[in-house]
Amino acid sequence: MFETNNIKLRKVTESDAEIYNKWRNDTDVMYSTSPELDQYTLDDTRQFISFVTSSQNSKSYMIETKDDNKTVGIVSLININNKDRSAECIIDIGEKDKWGQGIGKEAFNLIMEYSFKELNLHRLTLRVFSYNKRAIGLYEKLGFKPEGVMREAFYRSGEWHDIHVMGILKKEYLNMEK
Repeated sequence: MFETNNIKLRKVTESDAEIYNKWRNDTDVMYSTSPELDQYTLDDTRQFISFVTSSQNSKSYMIETKDDNKTVGIVSLININNKDRSAECIIDIGEKDKWGQGIGKEAFNLIMEYSFKELNLHRLTLRVFSYNKRAIGLYEKLGFKPEGVMREAFYRSGEWHDIHVMGILKKEYLNMEK
């Protein structure tokens, strides 16, 4: 559907349940993106994918690397609000051997281009854990601005953690493109 020289995005299908279930049950993968570190059955994940693929206010895409045709992650727009032309972005790179290779940045660039140029959204938001400094740095490079902090929003490993809310407006995105 969308692609760069290195990756392509394709719609999530029910056949992705097995690989996505593997990622959802990997605490290393979920540690940076999910406040819940629950274990999910394959049926739980199938139900989740069914919900996501049938929802009118979300769009999810599997990230594949072109050099080896490997499915390595997922990027989504959730809580799409057509009236206010906004959505929230989420991403997981599930294959740990692909971390640090710029795949997340490329996938985010594609989903931002799609959001602003094709869906004509006005703004995108995201939430990121305060301890995920690499992701915060990436989002800042992509043009996202801090919008607030949900203080001590979740408890993990004996500590309370903040969630940073960041956002980007269409005009900011277009100015960065120039």
